[in-house]
Amino acid sequence: MGYWVRLCLSVLYFSLISLSSAIVDADNDDYEVPIPSTLDGPFKPVTVPLDQTFRGNAMDLPHTDPLLQTTAQGFQPQQISLSLSSSHHSVYISWITGEFQIGDNIEPLDPNSVASVVRYGRFRRSTSHRAKGYSHVYSQLYPFEGLQNYTSGIIHHVRLTGLRPNTLYQYECGDPSLSAMSDVHYFRTMPVSGPKSYPNRIAVVGDLGLTYNTTSTFDHITSCYSCAFPDTPIHETYQPRWDYWGRYMQPLISSVPIMVIEGDHDIEPQAGNQTFVAYSSRFAFPSEESGSSSTLYYSFKAGGIHFIMLGSYTSHDKSGDQYKWLERDLASVDREVTPWLVATWHAPWYSTYKAHYREAECMRVEMEDLLYKYGVDIVFNGHVNAYKRTNRVYNYTLDPCGPVYITVGDGGNREKMATTHADEPGECPEPSTTPDDFLGGFCAFNFTSGPAAGNFCWDRQPDYSAFRESSFGHGILEVKNETHALWIWHRNQDFYDSAGDEIYIVRQPQNCPPFKPAT
Repeated sequence: MGYWVRLCLSVLYFSLISLSSAIVDADNDDYEVPIPSTLDGPFKPVTVPLDQTFRGNAMDLPHTDPLLQTTAQGFQPQQISLSLSSSHHSVYISWITGEFQIGDNIEPLDPNSVASVVRYGRFRRSTSHRAKGYSHVYSQLYPFEGLQNYTSGIIHHVRLTGLRPNTLYQYECGDPSLSAMSDVHYFRTMPVSGPKSYPNRIAVVGDLGLTYNTTSTFDHITSCYSCAFPDTPIHETYQPRWDYWGRYMQPLISSVPIMVIEGDHDIEPQAGNQTFVAYSSRFAFPSEESGSSSTLYYSFKAGGIHFIMLGSYTSHDKSGDQYKWLERDLASVDREVTPWLVATWHAPWYSTYKAHYREAECMRVEMEDLLYKYGVDIVFNGHVNAYKRTNRVYNYTLDPCGPVYITVGDGGNREKMATTHADEPGECPEPSTTPDDFLGGFCAFNFTSGPAAGNFCWDRQPDYSAFRESSFGHGILEVKNETHALWIWHRNQDFYDSAGDEIYIVRQPQNCPPFKPAT
């Protein structure tokens, strides 16, 4: 049993994933060296030297690659995926029927021409249950000549409800009236929420992309079509890449739930000032169930873990909708039921790489106090194409009650690895270059205290930075109980039983009691 949480594919987006134990086997007893824990920290900063012999292959897979093709005929389902609702008794099944169109004078398919039906039941029993959903198409339209418009196939989303916890189900999806049903697929529901109840493993991948590095990352867990047009104020995003990615990932995500959060490559501006259209159309989100009005931020439970998915590319001002939603969501968390509180968003607050250095500072200034107040345990980010783990930190200062921040933007996208650190001589970026281009604003100033006081960057690896390495890979989170979780990061170039970084993250609620709002 498992699932993904994703943060951005970079050319598609970043995601977090959760895997079945049948897919991953990382037996702790195999490690001869005792695994450290956060109780042993704070740790002295470590930078692993760049491995020049393994830089991976950041070239996109060609659209002719057999892994990107579909065998679906007519209106048979393709790109089937599974995602979680807000709790264990509900999941979403999503798929696409019909083919996309790209070019001039394209006509969208009629979503009402194909039904959205899932037949399902418990494993080895009949699929007598039947659920209906909704369907739509989306278009990516450009207001300039020479850019190829796109319209998707018919995208279907069906929510299954009333499911039993920790139970294996089988399902098929499609339109039975057209004899256009999928093969039978299987999934296991999440365990019921409680302090002794957790998914077996959660795979965490950021900036996955669709390159040869992606295939290496994918294998561990089981020239660019985006062309710039210098004479126009926007860049074209090659929408069929989404379809190729959905086909490539179907063998995994039709059975293992994938939970996603938007990244910068998902903005995809188009005519009418629309953004995030493909991202919001292709995936199902438990936004409504978690009280959110947006696909860009939401929350869900997986056993004794409460996940908060935040948007780096929507307003995070204290007066804005996202911040107000976050306050309500955090206040609703019962730590007796879900002891672990994990937050995820795309752009990291505590990266020490030159790429995207302090780019999300405005978000940190607005939201960090709230996350600290409610005792968030772990934060996962992407965006920076490398791996990094911090000591427990709050406001750039070592703090035993602060979260552990983990950047896993090394899934394999085409931007290649980040290798330069802002604390290296001559590499500190100019403050004026750091604001995010999409949201704007400027919040990153020189430090006013600590070893870097008066400067924009440290002159050595910061104390809060425990471990960093420029390698492609992915991570696995195994929550053992209400206080201990094992985090393992795997490099793509290593065998699976070799860990690039591993640590037990230990909660200490007796020393760091989370805030409890008045009832």
